[in-house]
Amino acid sequence: QLQLVESGGGLVQPGGSLRLSCAAPGFSLDDYVIGWFRQAPGKEREGVSCISKRGLATYSADSVADRFTISRDNSKHTVYLQMNSLKPEDTAIYYCAADGGPTVQAMCVQKSGDYWGQGTQVTVSS
Repeated sequence: QLQLVESGGGLVQPGGSLRLSCAAPGFSLDDYVIGWFRQAPGKEREGVSCISKRGLATYSADSVADRFTISRDNSKHTVYLQMNSLKPEDTAIYYCAADGGPTVQAMCVQKSGDYWGQGTQVTVSS
């Protein structure tokens, strides 16, 4: 069974940057659409960015589209989320998910995923 592992979270000041990574040790992610999602305390899980199997199509939420970039390196079986100009409202647990079938927009909007990681905490604070 595919097990996703997120890394790269931490504490950063407003305006700073972080890069999150999502990998599945021992498995290839080539056959999956991958999405990044986040959940802040007391809020619903939100689709942040999603990327197609070959990386040719991406979708990002309006709140992050000009600041976050999703990418993937299938040779390293890893998906990244580059987060720039971070704001306190970006504070949340960030999860990656894998799904075999949907479009990138469908995955992000419907928050679907066959497999989910345990999440990594991102805190933006001065």
